[in-house]
Amino acid sequence: MRWRPGKKGTKLDWQDRFKNTIRLGGKRGPDNNNKAENSTMALPCYDENLYLLNMKNEEEAKGSHVSSIVERLNATNPDTIPPISALKQLAVAVDSGKKFKSVKDILASSGASSPIMERASLSLAAVKSLMLRDKEDKLTSEFGNDEKLESLIKSLFDAEGNFLSRNMSLVLEPPLLPRDIHGAPPEGFLTKLSEVIGSFTTLRKMALFWCKIVTEIRRLWSEELYIPGIPLDEIPDLNSCRLYQQLQVVNSCVSRKKWRTLATQSIESVMRHAGSCSEESADLQGTVTSHHILYARISTGELVLRLGADRPADNLTMLETGEPVYSPITQEGPLLTEDLIKETEEFVLRTGSVGAGCSQLLSDMQAFKAANPGCILEDFVRWHSPPDWTEGEPSDEAQEYVDQVDSSSTRGQLSSRMQKEGNLWRELWETAKPVPAVKQAPLFDVDLAVEGILNDLEDIPPVELFEQLFISLLGLGFVMAEAKLSCNNDLLKIFLECKDYVVVTCQGKIWSDKMDDLCQVYETVETMLLNPEEVLKAARQMEETNTVGEPRRRLKMLGLSFGSKERNSRNPSKDEKNSEENSSRQPFSTFFDGKSSLFLKKPPRPESVSFGDKAAYQDENENDWTIV
Repeated sequence: MRWRPGKKGTKLDWQDRFKNTIRLGGKRGPDNNNKAENSTMALPCYDENLYLLNMKNEEEAKGSHVSSIVERLNATNPDTIPPISALKQLAVAVDSGKKFKSVKDILASSGASSPIMERASLSLAAVKSLMLRDKEDKLTSEFGNDEKLESLIKSLFDAEGNFLSRNMSLVLEPPLLPRDIHGAPPEGFLTKLSEVIGSFTTLRKMALFWCKIVTEIRRLWSEELYIPGIPLDEIPDLNSCRLYQQLQVVNSCVSRKKWRTLATQSIESVMRHAGSCSEESADLQGTVTSHHILYARISTGELVLRLGADRPADNLTMLETGEPVYSPITQEGPLLTEDLIKETEEFVLRTGSVGAGCSQLLSDMQAFKAANPGCILEDFVRWHSPPDWTEGEPSDEAQEYVDQVDSSSTRGQLSSRMQKEGNLWRELWETAKPVPAVKQAPLFDVDLAVEGILNDLEDIPPVELFEQLFISLLGLGFVMAEAKLSCNNDLLKIFLECKDYVVVTCQGKIWSDKMDDLCQVYETVETMLLNPEEVLKAARQMEETNTVGEPRRRLKMLGLSFGSKERNSRNPSKDEKNSEENSSRQPFSTFFDGKSSLFLKKPPRPESVSFGDKAAYQDENENDWTIV
């Protein structure tokens, strides 16, 4: 009888047990009583059903969070100042954002990795690449509720809506505080954006929402639409924050782009009509024809079309032809924010280059020639730089001509610098051709400028972003509070001391290190509006306790108290000792009996607490940061 080997079922049995081990939910098959032959084969696995359920719950939680924010912002009372909670949240974001170089770094490093990525053993670089590649999908899914998020963004960019509008009727004069602290105008897009971003509870959501805002600004630019709440066509306000200046540049570039399109169409229309008109239909003295077309007669007697002429230049006439001089439409200069102006100045000082000035001068000369056919350099100098022209008595030969044309074209002479050999103006004049400004190559490329700004906004360092939002929201609150407290002299006196402290602090180079103190001052002002009787009562008590000894001004006390605060380094025993020594000074925090601590000493905030854990820490310390 032939021998046969035993049944080879071991491999099949092992395969069945392994399949049962990795089944969904970790459930085993019929052999669930059998253990794996090797303990190393009982590998842990991810429950995909449980993972999807958790993801669903997270999405619902995110959606409800966005809904609550939208409802709260829509219900904002226009007579109230922005809540202290939003200001504190921005302050915490500044502190938490110091570890990141750009907003994109927050998006790349703060996202929770999924079990699928872990199972595939993806490197950190690969995860970052995937996250940045799918940024648009992440921005929407992070908040959970697409409709609510889009509604919030739409309300923020609605120029005709009343979203987060504040009652500024009591503000009779343009406020100076926002300019003093380098913030933003109180009634504008940036202050509203600051309050919205300050309503989110995590640094990641703040960064995600900011990216959505930049995406929306990019869309508006591509469609030649304006950012609401920002001036339409103004040079950047160097007294405002850099972010506000950049938004001003975007709107001004939209205006310039629209103007260039219309101007190009207009001049092309003029040239078409001029081609169909005969010389007899033109006015010989350069006035407007029925088609709004201007001509000028040159020295040969020929009529030449004026292009790009704006308006007559006072009473000037051309020296050789006697025709009226017209001011041309010229190209506008570059739109530079404060940082770009500094870079330009440093470049000029380092290289001695005046290239930008030469380009502008050459452009003006070309536009002048196009608007004034038959002109000479002297005509341009009289219009562009009057101090370089000296009027003189006409010669006998020219006197008869002057009497005939009856104009201000009296012969004179150029200044000595203009008559020097190799003068730059004369060289540029010889090379300039009659080209209207709209047909010239742009001196300032609006597309390139806006694209650079949008890229900067996408890569903006978190500290720089949240600092500017913080200071803008702080300015709005103080402007509204000053108007409301101006009717009470006692409260106004206290407020002005708080305001002076804010201005002095924000004008310093390291004001961001004192954001805790700025938040407490703001909280003090908020309490003045909510409980004015309590504040006045506490003020009177403080004045009574300070009658003995040297009188102290409140502002001096403010400076001493803020200057002595170092929450992160002092220990409780030292606090108790200081409080005992200064018990007779009646610190300013007694105004509010601990409810709105302006100077109340607080336990140090743990430096190791993460951004998300600070809300839990707040529960144990009511007088510390408020995370909403």
